Amino acid sequence: MAILKSKDISKISQKEIKEKIKDLKMELIKNQISSGKGGKMKTREIKRTIARLLTFNKPKLLEKV
Repeated sequence: MAILKSKDISKISQKEIKEKIKDLKMELIKNQISSGKGGKMKTREIKRTIARLLTFNKPKLLEKV
């Protein structure tokens, strides 16, 4: 999965964000199992993308309250 930039994340819906987080977590698990020397950088990118999605999802959740 490609790395998502903040301007791309702001355009997608909350439902899509949840789906992408779920997909990225599965990809992270698969990557950690089969990681070699080059797997550490990919793991870092996946974790950062998950954190970015969670950060952008938080204000949308607070608006509904």
